[in-house]
Amino acid sequence: MSYNSDSSVQEIQEVHIHRDDFGSKMGMWLFLFTEILLFGGLFIMYAGYRYLYSDGFAAAATELDVLLGTINTVILLTSSLTVVLSIVALQKNNKQLSLFFLWVTVLCGLIFLVNKYFEWGAKFHHGIYPKGPALQNMSEGEVLYFGLYFVMTGLHGLHIVVGLIFIGYVMRQIQKDVITSVNFQKLENSGLYWHLVDIIWIFLFPLFYLIH
Repeated sequence: MSYNSDSSVQEIQEVHIHRDDFGSKMGMWLFLFTEILLFGGLFIMYAGYRYLYSDGFAAAATELDVLLGTINTVILLTSSLTVVLSIVALQKNNKQLSLFFLWVTVLCGLIFLVNKYFEWGAKFHHGIYPKGPALQNMSEGEVLYFGLYFVMTGLHGLHIVVGLIFIGYVMRQIQKDVITSVNFQKLENSGLYWHLVDIIWIFLFPLFYLIH
């Protein structure tokens, strides 16, 4: 009787875990959908202005550092890989390896932000910022280009910061054995959010750095 009772309790607990995982996953997908709508609207705005001011956008794009943008792209793609490897490691009950890959992800995110800081810093140094002196001598198309550049890359950078905080929270939960090989939905959710951040950059990179 005791064995059957213990089995029933375990089954009930597993059902609750699965329900919580499903609700958590659905909540994350709904949140990601709203993020897609936000950036989708910005991309549509970009496309409209680029059609109207193609020459100005092409001229302004030459002011960006393609090499630095490429490096940041490689960094984010690497971080997406390490997030996946972290999930796989935890599923195999290798907590330390999972944490290692998450640390690499965090490092990649920080390097990305440092590179973006220097890139923005160079633009500010040359007076290229909203209502900056350099923009006074530019065409309307170039001014719109840099306005969108700062808004969209800045918003993306904010998402990087949020993603790093999310991953840091998950790492703490893994360290305390709250997130384990049988209960890793939060880790998957942080991975989904991080992948979205990377995908957004995959669109931002060619739109601002490559299309001249």
